[in-house]
Amino acid sequence: MEDRSSWDWNVGTKPIANLNDWKGTFNWVEEPVAAPDGETVAAILNLDEGEFKVCVNGEPWETVFEKIWHLRYTPDGRLTALVSEMGEWTMAIDGEPWEGRFGYLWEPIFSEDGKHIAISIQQDMAYCMALDGRPWDQTFKNMTNTALSPNGRHTAAVVQTQDYGEAEIHKFQEGCYSVAVDGNAWDQTFVNVWNMAFNADGNKVAAEVRLNLYEYTIAVYGEPWEQKFPCVWEPIFNPSSGGAVAPVRVQGKWTLAEDGQFLWNGRYVQLWQQAYSPDGQRLAAVIAPKYGRWTVAVDDRPWSATFQDMVTDLQFSPDGERIAAVCKNGPIWKLAIDGSVWSGSFDMAWKPVFSPDGAHVAAKVERNGTYTVYVDDKIWSKECEAVWDPVFSPDGDKLMIRAVEEDTYNRYVIPVTDITG
Repeated sequence: MEDRSSWDWNVGTKPIANLNDWKGTFNWVEEPVAAPDGETVAAILNLDEGEFKVCVNGEPWETVFEKIWHLRYTPDGRLTALVSEMGEWTMAIDGEPWEGRFGYLWEPIFSEDGKHIAISIQQDMAYCMALDGRPWDQTFKNMTNTALSPNGRHTAAVVQTQDYGEAEIHKFQEGCYSVAVDGNAWDQTFVNVWNMAFNADGNKVAAEVRLNLYEYTIAVYGEPWEQKFPCVWEPIFNPSSGGAVAPVRVQGKWTLAEDGQFLWNGRYVQLWQQAYSPDGQRLAAVIAPKYGRWTVAVDDRPWSATFQDMVTDLQFSPDGERIAAVCKNGPIWKLAIDGSVWSGSFDMAWKPVFSPDGAHVAAKVERNGTYTVYVDDKIWSKECEAVWDPVFSPDGDKLMIRAVEEDTYNRYVIPVTDITG
């Protein structure tokens, strides 16, 4: 996570850039992105056919590229983009391209501290990953579902390890897919492999695997659980025990299992998106207690409030005592905190953010085509053309809001009480 203590937390409004000036200078300007600390805003610019740059606070990068896409800030504030030169692709960081050039690359993943970047690459119709610009030594015929360890030291992907023709159904059923970690494929192969997860140390990988046409389980470093199920979903690791925890289907219902053993007694119509509190002592998941109704279960105890269409973006407070989620009934999006539904209704709501002490919750929301910030069931008075996720100060008393109003990108720092009263 980024160190916010060194950021400018003086209360006030800081105009950073007039985006309308950019639009009048270049052929077109793509959607802006704001830095985590709010001090810079950037966008991809088109100068002419096949000529692109990135503009940061009104200053373009020196290098012109044939094409630029996927402009993103890392958690530690570096500006990254996928760029094309002479028909080959690479990544540029703060305007400086990696040395390596590839046929294509996509889906960059940042480590939690932002210091490491993993990316999927294709070269001469072979696939692998690169970590901080260095590709795997081994390439594969096919690759999907990539992952980066939280510490940024290890990469993994689902890979095809054996060839099979369109008519070779028997060979497919014998298993042609596995997981490659840092380019080294597991010895075991499976009919299919899907979503993976690293543990916190990066020395374990768990994945959803399909053993045959009808049986599924979780494999940890290639070793499948002894127990088999009609279906499983994406695993995570228990921070306390180190075991792999995944939703599993049993007798037509869903529950949670750890290392193949049932962890929850509850059986639900659906269960997924499980998440541990930061201290590893509490476990929550999105569940369907009955068909067509969704809610959250915390430690196998469902909230009483249920929702029609969706519950997503579970978020624990830093101390693990509170939990928030985004919920949807028909076209209406809401926030629910600790099982209580807030009064505000929106056209869209984004992942909630807790203050460091867990006392406040904020989220970016959209209503009637404009964007604002929603804090403790109170709405910020400003309606903006764009807003990014709000950020709390280290003491939790202030809120940084990055917003575009009348084509001007502003960095606001306000007391939380300016919104909550």
